[in-house]
Amino acid sequence: METSLLICDYSYHSRPFTQNSRSGLTNYLFRLQTEGSCRVICRGQEYHVQAGDLILLKPGDEYDLEVKESGADGRVSSGDYYVFCEGDWIDSWWGRKERPVVSAVGVDEKLLRLWQNLIIEKRRGPLEENVEIMDYLLRGLCLYFDRAIAENTHSSRTVFAALRLKRFIEEHATVTFKLEEAARYAGLSLSRSVRLFKDYYGMTMIGYATQIRLNAAAERMKYSDMTLEHIAETCGFSSYSYFHRVFRAHLGISPKEYRLKERGF
Repeated sequence: METSLLICDYSYHSRPFTQNSRSGLTNYLFRLQTEGSCRVICRGQEYHVQAGDLILLKPGDEYDLEVKESGADGRVSSGDYYVFCEGDWIDSWWGRKERPVVSAVGVDEKLLRLWQNLIIEKRRGPLEENVEIMDYLLRGLCLYFDRAIAENTHSSRTVFAALRLKRFIEEHATVTFKLEEAARYAGLSLSRSVRLFKDYYGMTMIGYATQIRLNAAAERMKYSDMTLEHIAETCGFSSYSYFHRVFRAHLGISPKEYRLKERGF
C-alpha cells in the first residue's frame, strides 16, 4: 500500500480569504492552524478554529474556509500547515477509527517538524524528490495525528499540562534548559509544575531529564567514536566531571569502563 502526496505547504493570510469545495473534496485534506483563527464549515457544522486545532477531512466532505477580521483592531491573521493526499495506505489508516473533524492538539514541535520535512521534500521537485521518503514522512504524520489526538483530546487540563511538561523535557533534555521554560511551555507556575510532574511521573523533572541524557550518552558511547568529553557536552551535561559523577552514581561504573565493557574489552 502506498501514499500519494499531492500538495503540502504552509500558508499565512493577513487579508480576508475564502476557500470552498461545496461539491465535496476529491482528496484527503489535513490542516493544522498554527496562528490566528478561521471559520470552517464541514458536514453541515460550523467550527471556529484556533491555533493548535487540527482539521482532518476525507474525500467527499464539503469544505468552506473563511479567514476574516478578528478582535477590536480588525486585524486579519491566520497561519496553517496543510496537505492534500490520497492512496491505499491513507484509506486504510482513515478506516481504522473515527476521528473528529476538528481536534485541539496544540502546536506540537515534533508534529511541525514532520510537516516541515515533508514540505521541504515536496519542494525539491520531480527531478530530486524522493517518493519513498515522502511516503514514510506522510505515514508518520498521519500516525502522529492519532497520538496527538489521543494525548490531548481526551485528557483533563491537568493531564494535558503534565504531558506538556514531559514533552518539553524530552525535546530539550540534551541541551541546557531552565525549569521555568518548561513551566511556561505548559502554562503553569514553576512550583505547580514541579509538584505536578512528581505526582504524575514519580520523579522530578531534573531526574527525568538526567535519565534521558544518560540513555543518550550510553547510546553514543556504544555506537560512536565521539570522545567522552564531547558526549557529555552534546548530551546536556554542564561539564565532564559532572557527567562522570552522575554516570557512575546511576550505573555503578565510570563512562570509560562502560564503553570498554560494551565494546568487549
